[in-house]
Amino acid sequence: MYADRINALPPYLFATIDELKAAKREQNINIIDFSIGDPDQPTPEHIVEAMHDAVLDPSTHQYPSYKGMPSFREAVAKWYKKRFGVKLYSEDEVLTLIGSKEGIVHLPLAFINPGDIALVPDPAYPVYRIGTMLADGTPHTMPLLAKNGFKPDLNSIDAKIAKKAKLMFLNYPNNPTAAIADENFFKEVVDFASDNDIIVCHDNAYSEVAYDGYKAPSLLQIKGAMDIGIEFHSLSKTYNMTGWRLGFAVGNAEVLAGLGKVKTNVDSGVFNAVQMAGIAALKGPQGCVNKMRAIYRERRDVLVRGLNTLGMSVEVPKATFYVWAPVPRGYDSLDFSRLLLDKAGVVATPGIGFGDYGEGYLRFALTEPVERIKEAVGRIRELEI
Repeated sequence: MYADRINALPPYLFATIDELKAAKREQNINIIDFSIGDPDQPTPEHIVEAMHDAVLDPSTHQYPSYKGMPSFREAVAKWYKKRFGVKLYSEDEVLTLIGSKEGIVHLPLAFINPGDIALVPDPAYPVYRIGTMLADGTPHTMPLLAKNGFKPDLNSIDAKIAKKAKLMFLNYPNNPTAAIADENFFKEVVDFASDNDIIVCHDNAYSEVAYDGYKAPSLLQIKGAMDIGIEFHSLSKTYNMTGWRLGFAVGNAEVLAGLGKVKTNVDSGVFNAVQMAGIAALKGPQGCVNKMRAIYRERRDVLVRGLNTLGMSVEVPKATFYVWAPVPRGYDSLDFSRLLLDKAGVVATPGIGFGDYGEGYLRFALTEPVERIKEAVGRIRELEI
């Protein structure tokens, strides 16, 4: 019944987890949920108020621009200049997205022909691989290993594969591993992509969720990066706006034009009132971002400390709101995640769901309050693993 490209897709990880959680809730089990990266705090009030005012304005009720409101794209460009020191021309180097996921999955349709290769990290956000497959492309795995700081070893990519590759997906700060990358790594990426004529697609959704003095860089800060790549960004994690579906892509104008051609044929843009709320987020007071960092940092410290008392050898992440925890000996990630759910009512995402190289780990999202985190650790302790 379904097309081959649909039959080839694995079950979407988070949809499957939602089904498992629903089944437990039907049994009246009080689950503690660390599975989905969905901020539990509300969208800041000044952003909500901007949306409210915009919704009441009839001029926002018509079709929006395919590219996004000029004022929103200008706000993005100013934010990038202030945050990263990167100069962007809002007219052709900024494209508004219905959340960054939408842009990521549509990009391969613009540049991948059937059988073309995209270099995809593993473990990773599943959409990089899925977007490639939906475009009838071939994902080529770049393993992210602990010994390499969960960054791909570009020198290990076969030269023939590199020459055939059209796209490379990257994501730092990283989901799911919480690994970070510095400008030296991005310089290697730019050189590699330039040598092999590859478009780099960097997902920078977690740049503002960082701790202990760390500031995440942008790929576009590197000399030559604008020639070979684009960067995806989202307001979802920074401003607790996951449900609003607002993001943007910035960088190489020709690449963005290709993505834009796809979008003009499959969607009609972002509701203008949502974009006006996005302007309030980007141009307004940033104390809300600092507040969320402090909340996540406290949760991180409590969870990491608790898991380490259970012998799980967890490293303290410097960014994202994820903790990447090795599973205890004698378990694989799926078995251990099922044990936690069935016996402790604790939901964590099995690493295998992010790819073969995620095996041996669980991802915990810091989206439960401190007291619930302590309770979860106590429940796991009772299992005597």
